[in-house]
Amino acid sequence: MFKKLLIIVLFALPFCAFAQTPQFKFGTVNTMEIFSAMPEREAAQKEYDALAKKYEDEFLKMQEEFGKKYKELMATQDSISIPENIKARRQQELAELNQRIQNFQEVVQNDLAKQQQQLLAPVEKKMRDAIKAVGDEYKFTYLFDLNAVLFAGAGSEDATPLVKAKLGLK
Repeated sequence: MFKKLLIIVLFALPFCAFAQTPQFKFGTVNTMEIFSAMPEREAAQKEYDALAKKYEDEFLKMQEEFGKKYKELMATQDSISIPENIKARRQQELAELNQRIQNFQEVVQNDLAKQQQQLLAPVEKKMRDAIKAVGDEYKFTYLFDLNAVLFAGAGSEDATPLVKAKLGLK
């Protein structure tokens, strides 16, 4: 009887040990670190910076024109030889130019935000695809972004190096 019980316990012991192993594998990924190391991000940033520079140059031209017209208006403001309707027309032109500058700034902000999103979307997709591939390959149940996780305990594995390797980054 004792031998039978001992044999049953010896056979059941490995199953008990298996039942205590975690069935879920959790990991964290530092997406900011990966994203900043991607060369595609640098290329997209350079393209974005070039576009922003073009907008900035155009904005400076508009400001220069405004400054020139403002100086002309101030020079003629005290002159009694210039009729009031000419002064009023110049003030109106200055107000219209100021409105154009404000509209231009709004359009530029919207366009730059849209361009940045379009330029970075393929880079973000490539990173997400690599994270998914690492998750599948290494059998992670969940991979959390380290930048949004408040605590990562001992049962969590840092998968950032694996994703960087998948993308060919150092």
